[in-house]
Amino acid sequence: MEALNPSLIPKPCLPRTRFLNSTFKPAFSPHNSQFLKRTPFSFSLTCALKTPRENKNNKSSTNIGKKIILSEGAPPPLEEKGGGGTGGNKAPAKSGSGVMGYVKRLPRKALSVLSYLPLAIGEMFVIAGLMALGTFIDQGEAPDYYFDKFPESSPVLGIFTWRWVLALGFDHMYSSPVFLASLALLAASLMACTYTTQIPLVKVARRWSFLQSSEAINKQEFAESLPRASVQDLGVILMGAGYEVFLKGPSLYAFRGLAGRFAPIGVHLAMLLIMVGGTLSATGSFKGAVTVPQGLNFVIGDVLGPSGFLSTPTDAFNTEVHVNKFYMTYFDSGEVSQFYTDLSLMDLDGKEVLRKTINVNNPLRYGGITIYQTDWSISALQVIKDNEGPFNLAVAPLQINGDKKLYGTFLPIGDVDAPKVKGISMLLRDLQSIVLYDQEGKFVGVRRPSSKLPIEIDGSKIIIVDAIGSSGLALKTDPGVPVVYAGFGALMLTTCISFLSHSQIWALQDGTAVVIGGKTNRAKGEFPEEMNRLLDRVPELVDSSPPKQTDGISG
Repeated sequence: MEALNPSLIPKPCLPRTRFLNSTFKPAFSPHNSQFLKRTPFSFSLTCALKTPRENKNNKSSTNIGKKIILSEGAPPPLEEKGGGGTGGNKAPAKSGSGVMGYVKRLPRKALSVLSYLPLAIGEMFVIAGLMALGTFIDQGEAPDYYFDKFPESSPVLGIFTWRWVLALGFDHMYSSPVFLASLALLAASLMACTYTTQIPLVKVARRWSFLQSSEAINKQEFAESLPRASVQDLGVILMGAGYEVFLKGPSLYAFRGLAGRFAPIGVHLAMLLIMVGGTLSATGSFKGAVTVPQGLNFVIGDVLGPSGFLSTPTDAFNTEVHVNKFYMTYFDSGEVSQFYTDLSLMDLDGKEVLRKTINVNNPLRYGGITIYQTDWSISALQVIKDNEGPFNLAVAPLQINGDKKLYGTFLPIGDVDAPKVKGISMLLRDLQSIVLYDQEGKFVGVRRPSSKLPIEIDGSKIIIVDAIGSSGLALKTDPGVPVVYAGFGALMLTTCISFLSHSQIWALQDGTAVVIGGKTNRAKGEFPEEMNRLLDRVPELVDSSPPKQTDGISG
């Protein structure tokens, strides 16, 4: 036992210590008041020290046992931790103080801040605002576009100009540092909430907790008592209702819907999957677009461009694509109904590895690369002039009002080196008909490429052989798509599971009576009704002893 030293501060490990009063008075040396003077007679006390909380729990106990042990020797000197010498008046350093204590407490504080619900809600609003801003600002345009769209002379809302767009990376919003940092912060909040809140709740829910007193059971959300019943019969009824039932002596514990406790963790993981997939799509994909005339080739790697710092090309980038044929189908009104492209994919040796005809909403997929049919145009017109040719006349788009397409070409007649060259003009809206005009711009007639019928214009016989279309293709490789799909699937599943109620029931056999209590995290209104239906099914105990017979004889 440690010797009493009046110069030392009581250790913090014994809070609210009750010291015993004694008539023993130590004598101090006049030369050194820091140490007790040893006396011929000494004693040591050992007793059970009670905190106020323990005393409160033991109000009924008035006698506290103490044991006094007499000793002939002096008690050992008090040992000082953290240094030697005679520094008896130095208080022991508190654990967890200083820089090291702050460093140890820092992770808990960070988790507490990140798991704060209003912070997570604010992060989601910020991400939603950035996504809305990304739809307002056209993405992936050249800087000159933003100079004209957001000039400094007329800033949006008085402050927003092209400098903000380019400086913050809003021209590629979904891979900008601001957007990715917001996603990372929300992911950290979800993980912190899962670690500090959801996982502990699941651990508590998985424990088999038996309540040993009727008072504790009656404090539950639902409480009832069956005067003549058996806890075993109650357990059978609960098992038939889908509960997991555990018995321990006179106590019963049952639960149902534990998956509902796991579901919030699954929801958080699904959201993390979606954010990881979106980040991977924004920073690790390739995109490109090309318009290829019928009969020409292109290499996939020459079209695709990286979208972020995680973009990594694959061997499929060396594949060559050949446009075998481009054609259209039409409505009865003459409008374009659908357009198709017959594609062949060839490896480095020129061997065809895949062939498919694609159209809108029916892409081609190969080696993680998807080729979409997005647009069409007309690249050339094949004509025969005076039985010579055919000649390929380049076709150019013409600007007109509305969304209708119009293309035109020109066939020179006469001296092509003259200052003012004259010729035949040809206009077409699609691949099925061509309108022809003479040198004066007067309408001459309409021909279909498939008809091969000649037409006389200014002394020349013209035959339209074919109209060569161009296929507008969009190419994309996106490694984040499977992750996003998996995340959304898991989110829908776990959200449905989270609506399952986690119900807990406790019961205690108290003589011939059974005390029942329970609670649930959802379906607060339906739970009491269900419990009453189940308790109505519990059989009542009856006295099985035979009735006493009377000695009298009835006449």
